[in-house]
Amino acid sequence: MARALYIHWPFCAKKCPYCDFNSHVRDIVDVAAWEGALLADMRAEAEAAGGESLTSIFFGGGTPSLMPPQLVERLLKEAEQLWGFADSIEITLEANPSSVETAKFAALAQAGVGRVSLGVQSLDDTVLGWLGRLHGSDEALAALETAQRHFGRVNFDLIYALPGQTEEQWRSQLERAIGFGTSHLSLYQLTIEPGTRFASDVRRGVFAPLDDDAAAELFAVTQSMTESAGLPAYETSNHARLGEESRHNLTYWRYQDYAGIGPGAHGRRSGFATVRHKKPENFLRAVSERGHGISEQRHLSAGEQASEALLMGLRLREGIDLAGFETRFGTAREGLIKPAKLEHLLSIGMIWKTGARIGVTQAGRPVLDGILSELVADDLVQV
Repeated sequence: MARALYIHWPFCAKKCPYCDFNSHVRDIVDVAAWEGALLADMRAEAEAAGGESLTSIFFGGGTPSLMPPQLVERLLKEAEQLWGFADSIEITLEANPSSVETAKFAALAQAGVGRVSLGVQSLDDTVLGWLGRLHGSDEALAALETAQRHFGRVNFDLIYALPGQTEEQWRSQLERAIGFGTSHLSLYQLTIEPGTRFASDVRRGVFAPLDDDAAAELFAVTQSMTESAGLPAYETSNHARLGEESRHNLTYWRYQDYAGIGPGAHGRRSGFATVRHKKPENFLRAVSERGHGISEQRHLSAGEQASEALLMGLRLREGIDLAGFETRFGTAREGLIKPAKLEHLLSIGMIWKTGARIGVTQAGRPVLDGILSELVADDLVQV
């Protein structure tokens, strides 16, 4: 089974109003203290979850491009010593396209990063201001050009289905984005997450989200345009040329084992779920006192694992193999999905089926959450 490592850097220069990730703004970050804590947390995790070479490493956040390249290099060297690296390991780092962070790209590539994911989010300066981003469109395009010079693989994110956004506006922006020639695009509909400033703004009537029908039309446009450009969706929001899919994220969606270190990081290993302390100060204290940052570790029942694997796997274009799931989780097919619902969804073209493999069709993807709630067996987690 594949082994991936996720490293969380929790700090940002500013908290974006739509973001519900574990990110924090601090005036001062003690890099030496964080190096020691992350290395200790990594060693503790390797002791519990060693034995297989790493196939991918992902630096997420927060804003990991704020990390000194020397720290990235130190963490990678330690990971290689602890686990070993598989041939053609994928090493990804998320980055914001500010000039300060772009200046580090050459050093990050030298440190071992081979793939970068840029948080561009929009190519429109007005929208970037509304989204609370600290960069402008010109700065983003300069960062993209620099990234394509230094890294073998480049992804960038865009957010669409914004309040009042028209099909013409999104078509124009997406056409421009495709034209930059990256091998991967992450295209996310704006979601109003609880606890964010945008959630508060919506409650107070500052703005209204785009309605569901209009958002569904933009989703259909996205699928059509990327497919035609040779960047089909291999997951609901992620589009790539054949062979350029994010191998790290495929580890999650295929429900394979991965280790997670750093504040708030989640992991799955040998049937156990791990969660690290979210608040940076609590994480540092835990590592100092116990040698690791884990706040919770528990064994997942076969039913819980099967439920998570179904919910993740059905996001993928490739779908899931029900026969394989029966063997893997020791659960009969009828305990995984509702047969009558499956037949109904097949009959209306929301699900496809080839042998024991099922997946969500193009028509079903805009209503994926509804399909999952109908299809997955109600009592699965009680198995």
